[in-house]
Amino acid sequence: MALKLHDEGSVLTYGEPLANAAAAVIMLHGRGATAEDILTLAPMFHADGVAYLAPQAANNTWYPYPFTAPMESNEPWLSSALRRVGQMLATVANAAVPLERTYLLGFSQGACLVLEYAARHAQRYGGIVGLSGGLIGPDGTPRNYAGSMGGAPVFLGCSDADFHISKDRVMESASVFGRLGADVTLRFYPNMGHTVNDDEIAYVRDLLK
Repeated sequence: MALKLHDEGSVLTYGEPLANAAAAVIMLHGRGATAEDILTLAPMFHADGVAYLAPQAANNTWYPYPFTAPMESNEPWLSSALRRVGQMLATVANAAVPLERTYLLGFSQGACLVLEYAARHAQRYGGIVGLSGGLIGPDGTPRNYAGSMGGAPVFLGCSDADFHISKDRVMESASVFGRLGADVTLRFYPNMGHTVNDDEIAYVRDLLK
């Protein structure tokens, strides 16, 4: 049963119905939050024809330990969470929304999950947005991901003094995506705290245009 931890979770939606959408954004919430929480960002993007889909993590948490913990300590939840992202992408693809108009966006724990999934499945997405997050695993984790992002935009935004996410890990993540052929935008915000700011919202708004 544990391996299906997130597979049966609910999905909240906003915006254009997926069947009619020209683009889709899969949105992943942070630890202790909800799909409803992350979906509150969607109206701020002012994008027409976009379907927003926010899956709900079991017990509001994608994996139990910090994202810098040994990978095995976060299993089987981590594998289940990554599989859930793949299921969401399949749902979007089945609605005939092309991958180059499909976006992955996450905040905090959800950002870490989005970034790790995209690195492990490097393709030409519409865009990848990691808000206060970084690639998963302890320091020194091999980052020998395969594939190519094909110039897909990857945005990494974080406080320069986030008590959950180290600046070094965000910079490492940006470097990895650069090597994978992404068009990387990295922005640090002085003393912002662990939150989302107007500049990040504006970036996503422009991306979806």
